[in-house]
Amino acid sequence: MTTLGITGGRVLRPDGTVTRADVLVDSDAGEILSVGEADGADETLDATDGLVVPGLVNAHTHVAMTLLRGYADDKPLDAWLQEDIWPVEAELTAADVRAGTDLGLLEMIRSGTTTFGDMYFFMEEVVEAVADAGMRARLGYGAITVGKDDDAAREEMRTGLDFAREHDGAADGRVSTMFTPHSLTTVGEEYLREFVPEATEAGVPVHFHANETEDEVTPIVDERGERPLAYADDIGMLTDRNFLAHGVHVDEREIELLADRGTAVVHCPASNMKLASGMAPVQAMLDAGVPVGLGTDGAASNNDLSLFDEMRDAAMVGKLAADDAAAVDAGTVVEMATAGGAAALGVDSGRLEPGANADIAVVDLDAPHLTPAHDPVSHLAYAVTGSDVRHTVCDGRVLMRDREVLPLDAERVVDEASRRARRLVERAES
Repeated sequence: MTTLGITGGRVLRPDGTVTRADVLVDSDAGEILSVGEADGADETLDATDGLVVPGLVNAHTHVAMTLLRGYADDKPLDAWLQEDIWPVEAELTAADVRAGTDLGLLEMIRSGTTTFGDMYFFMEEVVEAVADAGMRARLGYGAITVGKDDDAAREEMRTGLDFAREHDGAADGRVSTMFTPHSLTTVGEEYLREFVPEATEAGVPVHFHANETEDEVTPIVDERGERPLAYADDIGMLTDRNFLAHGVHVDEREIELLADRGTAVVHCPASNMKLASGMAPVQAMLDAGVPVGLGTDGAASNNDLSLFDEMRDAAMVGKLAADDAAAVDAGTVVEMATAGGAAALGVDSGRLEPGANADIAVVDLDAPHLTPAHDPVSHLAYAVTGSDVRHTVCDGRVLMRDREVLPLDAERVVDEASRRARRLVERAES
């Protein structure tokens, strides 16, 4: 057994308290051995003047959209997708997705994220990128049937389900998979009714966008006379293994339905604000017992992949949505970005205690904007930035030491992504 000791810092415990302790990790098994003393560890990471926290969990994103960062801003969702994003995505190649994914993984490692949930295209490339970078992920192919004939629509859904079956457990178990029909309005009912039960029978979790904008809710209500999540529940999409993204426009009955089914919601506040989608009633969901995680969405609608930025956004907009300064408090958003996201993805991370995955970040607390440190948890939610992360560990492996990302050549990744992004846009606009 090879051990790693993270020493000299303070540790964020699962109950939200902070105590001075070391963390001892079994690097071979990729799990935490103890939180207390780390004497005699084979390797050490210095956490002096730092806070040791669970690796952050970005529970909903489209990582390769880093190539479209800043490409199409300041538009509502439907126009943004139809006029800008979908046309350029039609020009994507597998190599583009790999370059954009590498860039996103570099960004996430640098900002303390160790695990993410990703729904996009050319997902075999994402599997390989995750394997090479050493991160943990739950991955799915984003299936869309709108605008396709029946044969093409079925092939699209079959591609998504086949991907989930074939790649689960890749990257030495760090990759798990999911079936990801894009949304309730971009996938036809007949295909959801055929393929969702097949995924469920195969033990594959289902993840989808839902209730992101009023324009997604109204057509379902007008056509069916029921709310979108009642429709999803009728199909069998609301279970305690499945989870949805956004949930901005949910009513009281839908919140009760989510709580009853144990279906998690991944809140993406920055994207929802930027696209003027609305303010999700996060505190109401939490009060009802709905599991809630945190996600950045893609960098084209955010425009970064930092969970620390997302925590601050979630706390701020959560208070506005509830009209209550005490709503979505600091401890809550930190839990959403760690244990909440891990639970949504179904991975044993997001907590620093023996037996959990050794997914860990060390945050420096000695910067001027983090002084004085009256409450470290408050700082995590409101003041820490991604650049304050000193070390990042996933599955017991050091991915970043003293702000140097070890498994990726940062200069090469940035250069390749920049080159491919330029060529992608040129193709789309020619």
